[in-house]
Amino acid sequence: MMVYRKFVKPLLDRFFSLVLLVLLFPFLFCMTSILLVSNSGKPFFCQIRPGKNDKTFMIIKFRTMRDILNSEGVLLSDSKRTTRIGRFIRSFSIDELPQLINILTGKMSFIGPRPLLKEYLPLYSTEQARRHEVRPGLTGWAQINGRNAITWTEKLKFDVWYVDNMSFLLDAKIFIKTIFKVFNRQGVNSTAIFTMEPFKGNN
Repeated sequence: MMVYRKFVKPLLDRFFSLVLLVLLFPFLFCMTSILLVSNSGKPFFCQIRPGKNDKTFMIIKFRTMRDILNSEGVLLSDSKRTTRIGRFIRSFSIDELPQLINILTGKMSFIGPRPLLKEYLPLYSTEQARRHEVRPGLTGWAQINGRNAITWTEKLKFDVWYVDNMSFLLDAKIFIKTIFKVFNRQGVNSTAIFTMEPFKGNN
């Protein structure tokens, strides 16, 4: 497992991310152009997220929501800010594709715990914080075991389980099941095209 984790997995990540970026370039260019128009010149959503060993990096996604404020200057709910094309993009996880750049640069992996908000770091228990012992992933064990339809406690438990059981065969299994679930949109609850409730710790 150690050889796979340290050498084989990073090499495979960089190779296949480069291949996919080249193959998907026409589609990515098209999506960027459409979102450039529909989102008033802002096709991408960029945010600082913690990665391996809590080191932060800039995650890149396609932007699916507009920054619309209410009369008090507060952002409206996700459902009111998400564009029509944004709903489609998120329902098929197309918004995640720009993260191939994060994988190519070694900040992420294809398979691993999803990169969550930096604000959650002090809220994890010691065990839950172990999810950051590996690079965050485009998809992971938690995503094929419920995605947004499971609780935070379950999701973080799945993340740590993956850290302890990482292998080539497990990654292959997660990758195949992810493709199946994306096209069948399984494990997605009625509000999953928006966001989960914020993680508030274990209290």
